[in-house]
Amino acid sequence: MPIRKSAALNAIIGRDDDLQKVLARAALVAPTSVPVLVTGESGTGKELLARALHDLGPNPNGPYVAVNCSALPRELAESELFGHERGAFTGAAVRRLGWFEEAAGGTLVLDEIGELPLDLQPKLLRVLETGRIRRVGGGGETAVPVRVVAMTLRNLAGDAQRGEFRTDLFYRLAGFELALPPLRQRRGDIALLAQHFVDEIAAEVGPRQLEPSAIAALEAAEWPGNIRQLRNVVRRAAILTGARIDIAALELPPPPPFRIADEPMRVRLADVDPQAAPAPAPGPAPAAASAMRDDENKLSLSGRSFAEIERIVLTWALRRNGGSRRRAAKALSIARSTFCDKVKKYKLAEPTQP
Repeated sequence: MPIRKSAALNAIIGRDDDLQKVLARAALVAPTSVPVLVTGESGTGKELLARALHDLGPNPNGPYVAVNCSALPRELAESELFGHERGAFTGAAVRRLGWFEEAAGGTLVLDEIGELPLDLQPKLLRVLETGRIRRVGGGGETAVPVRVVAMTLRNLAGDAQRGEFRTDLFYRLAGFELALPPLRQRRGDIALLAQHFVDEIAAEVGPRQLEPSAIAALEAAEWPGNIRQLRNVVRRAAILTGARIDIAALELPPPPPFRIADEPMRVRLADVDPQAAPAPAPGPAPAAASAMRDDENKLSLSGRSFAEIERIVLTWALRRNGGSRRRAAKALSIARSTFCDKVKKYKLAEPTQP
């Protein structure tokens, strides 16, 4: 059997390990008819991945229909998805096919699935279970062989726990989930992506070259808008500057506001910096004294350089994860390549350590 290709899959650029794992999983599930839930922040490439699932799916020549659930009028959402018969409601002068029937024999992409009205979710679940729809005002059911790909930037599991999304529909959709990592966790791919965007626009504005200062600045930015935002920044700089794009030509996004995590990381300084840890109190201590020592054991920022704090946190992550750089990088939500570079910088482990 010839190997099919996907222009959309080829357009997803990056060597990051986590991204490559997602793409490998996508290639495995694509030939099946299993519904897929694609999650990720805005601008991470969910649309490209959905298109790739269609290109590599069982019916690549069938229709590809994308619907934004957040844009569906609440009172017409059922009719839009499943269609209606003539006279089903005021204004229904003719029978109309819904998006499911429009996508029959192909792929239906339900973008922003978390915005689908709660009262419509049981009907969507039934369609996923049976493969059949009933038009509004209709007396019978119609088979709709459709591959469903749902996309969301929301935490559907959390929504389901709060009763804001049906749990049974969540589990049906999340039977196979593809979670795209944000760009801030793929810093090793930023230079590669930026150069790609420079090459894209070179045909219109002429050759451009990214200076090392610009690349370093791009790699250090947080990118709340992810790849889409990076593309806009690079293209704008290429248009406004000359042959060389330096840091002054970049209109970088401001850093996000400082946030304390829901479960802040607690670092015992005794584990990583014995000289910074408080001396143990003699004998058993009351609860208040014990709590005080716990607070003293947390990482104090006062009087410490950023490099010192970074070294302590990296060491903590390595020891907490048994020396595994991969698990330590994941615990800190940074790319493994970035973590390894920092380990070498601070000489925290031998290069042969995993």
